[in-house]
Amino acid sequence: MTTGNASRHYRPIDMENQESLPKTKDALVIRTNFENEEAWKTIRELITQPVREASQEFFAYVEFLDDAMFRDLSEKELLARLPNDYWHTFLFVVDKTATHPPEYPVLVIDLHRERGRTFRAIPSLIQCIENNLSISNMDFYEFADSADDDGVLRRFRD
Repeated sequence: MTTGNASRHYRPIDMENQESLPKTKDALVIRTNFENEEAWKTIRELITQPVREASQEFFAYVEFLDDAMFRDLSEKELLARLPNDYWHTFLFVVDKTATHPPEYPVLVIDLHRERGRTFRAIPSLIQCIENNLSISNMDFYEFADSADDDGVLRRFRD
């Protein structure tokens, strides 16, 4: 669990045997890999860290779903579990690949224009992605197209 200002933006979700993904106020970060608890904690901490630009702090407004009923679900299976009226246009996934240090590349899935398109992003960029996609300031493809050749977004190129 995080402390300080970042804790305001950490919202764990309680599930009660639901098969579909929950509708959440903030963007969802779903855990599908349960082999490395320390990696999960590290990723959560990295995502919830404030990003400072000039004299402002920016936060990733996310909710974390940590429920073993979603263990090892594929991208396709996650898409199938989205409610019909799910309003977020993207999903963050902490899968097996994401739990590998030092970068912890989180999977990002488009739920809107190019449903199912993916790229990975280092946790320190989740705030930028979430903030810009949530207010439609940028499109998914702008981030996806900026990923390196290995599919991981490590920095955003204007």
